[in-house]
Amino acid sequence: MAKPFLDDIRILDFTRVLAGPFCTALLGDLGAEVIKIESSDGDDYRHVPPIADGTGGLFLLLNRGKKSLSVDLRSDEGRHIVRELVKQCDVVVENFRPGVMERMGLGYSDLSALNPRLVHVSISGFGQMSPMRDLPAYDLIIQAMTGFLDLNGEPGGPPMMTSESVADLTTGLFASWSVLAALLARERGGQGQFVDVAMYDCLSSFLPAALAQHVYGDTSPTRVGNRHPLGAPFGVFRARDGHYTIAILNPKQFARLAEAMDRPDLPHDARFSDNSRRNENHEQLKQHIEAWSGTRSVEDVVTTLQQFDVPCSPILTASQALASPQACERGVLHTIDTPEGKGVTIMTQPVKFSGMAMPCSSPPPGLGADGRDVLAKVLGMGAEQIDALVRQGVLLSEQ
Repeated sequence: MAKPFLDDIRILDFTRVLAGPFCTALLGDLGAEVIKIESSDGDDYRHVPPIADGTGGLFLLLNRGKKSLSVDLRSDEGRHIVRELVKQCDVVVENFRPGVMERMGLGYSDLSALNPRLVHVSISGFGQMSPMRDLPAYDLIIQAMTGFLDLNGEPGGPPMMTSESVADLTTGLFASWSVLAALLARERGGQGQFVDVAMYDCLSSFLPAALAQHVYGDTSPTRVGNRHPLGAPFGVFRARDGHYTIAILNPKQFARLAEAMDRPDLPHDARFSDNSRRNENHEQLKQHIEAWSGTRSVEDVVTTLQQFDVPCSPILTASQALASPQACERGVLHTIDTPEGKGVTIMTQPVKFSGMAMPCSSPPPGLGADGRDVLAKVLGMGAEQIDALVRQGVLLSEQ
């Protein structure tokens, strides 16, 4: 089995909260060394409930396998440390507002002069060059500004945000992808580059159904509730004791659904003869489906539909899903021990590679826990020099 794909890559991570830490966690899962630069207060997610042993659960999940270096970037000495580290790193990932890194003398032009092979990934809400570049951006703001928020909810009801931060997560995924692409380009051409990753752009690219309606359809995208806007039956339906899903995409699947319901006449009904007509007459079709399923339990409905190879599922709670045999077999969560012998549960890299054994992740770091080790091993600093930085307040150290 090959060594981890990124085991010779070192990343300097200035990010906090979600999009950036998600990006660098994914890269760390592939073996990259991730040095997380934090202020004396630490990443905001260290303090967001639920709290486990003094640390926020979101921080624990998103910062597995990283090293923490807490340095004062407001000081000349702190910025000097960063510049020296950049010389020894392959990638910088940051999610400051546009212009902040430049004002600290740590912009791409400054850092690439020190290390021409550097890949500098900048994550922001609206991009480095745009009319909205200077506005603050949280996930909810991006959901609202891309139209994503307006598309969710019941017809005639208010827009509805998602319970997960989809803009942050999609951005983190695109950012990790961009790092890999830029590293490959560097191997071919020898030069690093600047990568501009905007949350706005990333979430916009996750709206293909709405874009199809806007560009090629006759009506504007709008809220349709618990169903797909372009197909039917494709959504949530009622059973006697709860709800379940059906996802029909083609005529063969619809014929099998009709057979399972003992309604072979439905595919021949002019209202339901193709996907467009089924979508136009969704409410009438839904009444037929729920007249059948409404007298049955969810378990009975799903079992029956699966026997006819109809795409369907019960609707699990998140806790049920995470405790399921499927989640356990795929290793969605993994528990590792801290140096103190306490177990910490973390998310795992979701992709399985035949050519790489997944590296054993280390626990999320304590604030500043790795400062001394990083400065000694990466920059060759001696103990007295490091102690002086601690006394000056430039470096926060747990030790």
